Amino acid sequence: MKKHLEFQPLWFDSMGAKSTSTLVNTPDITIVIDPGVAIMQPSFPALPEQKAEWLAIAENKIKEACQKADIITISHYHYDHYFPDDFNVYRGKTVFAKNPNEYINNNQRERGEKFLNDIFKEFEIDEKEKLLKKQKKTEYHDPLNDIPHAASKDFKSYNERRKEVLSKGRKRFKKHAKKWLSYEQLPEIKSDNIQVIFPEGKTFKFGDTKLKFTKPLFHGIEYAGVGWVLATIIEYGNKKLFHSSDLSGPMIEDYADLIIKENPSILFLDGPTTYLFGYILNRINLERTIENTARIIREIDADIIIYDHHLTRESKFRDHTKKIWDTAVEMDKKVMTASEYLGEKTVVEILE
Repeated sequence: MKKHLEFQPLWFDSMGAKSTSTLVNTPDITIVIDPGVAIMQPSFPALPEQKAEWLAIAENKIKEACQKADIITISHYHYDHYFPDDFNVYRGKTVFAKNPNEYINNNQRERGEKFLNDIFKEFEIDEKEKLLKKQKKTEYHDPLNDIPHAASKDFKSYNERRKEVLSKGRKRFKKHAKKWLSYEQLPEIKSDNIQVIFPEGKTFKFGDTKLKFTKPLFHGIEYAGVGWVLATIIEYGNKKLFHSSDLSGPMIEDYADLIIKENPSILFLDGPTTYLFGYILNRINLERTIENTARIIREIDADIIIYDHHLTRESKFRDHTKKIWDTAVEMDKKVMTASEYLGEKTVVEILE
């Protein structure tokens, strides 16, 4: 029997396919965070056959872990974070899944809706097992109000351009908010074969284990077009694990503040999309991400920081984030990719 909080990276980008899937065990429960995986992008320096092989190995490994899990969490509906079609993954489980009714972009709403509707069919869910909550909201507040540190940050010469970007983002948010109010509400589920819970901003207890979820957080930059995600926090005894999902670094200062406040002993932190530098990722946002991450490393008491996902999709990731690795050395902190934690080399560095 497990006596402590234990964890294992099931698959991460450093292993050759896109994923942040993580297994966590306590004496009370077994959890798989974000059971999904996707093939590497065309620019990744490996043959298509090798990419497909890594994808297949990852799928098998994650699904095998899910069979033993009590709980599965889905931070958002990107395919590297959940399996959309294999419902044996979720059979008999409690699934804490991102609410598809709000704080979600159009693409992920469609995926979330399909996912739940397919669950209804697969498990023959009766109407009384669908826990529909009536829509009470008449409007959604501007999420920029939830990140005052980032909102008040002085970007100097970039300030004017930033105002334009935020203005466009705010308009996009308002369009999304109108759609959320008009959506047919998708319900939570409680049946003999599966339970689906929308956990945003809530804490759940299983014996002495605490499972906590953040409110929806931007998937990267403010008003990110790719939507919102949930971070997952698991506590047992004197150990706390924080799994960031897709915060891109984090790019937003308030999310760094959140991680520092939580002060996890184990941190799974995704990195910036340096493989998209100059395309989606600009110099200003890369630098703020590096500063935020360095501050996290300096200020938390983590035993281990797994720094992976997005970052390890290109071979120069250590050069692009040099200050972070230097800060880890300076502070004598263990910062490494998931592959390195497992005693292996990071795939993209072997290939180049």
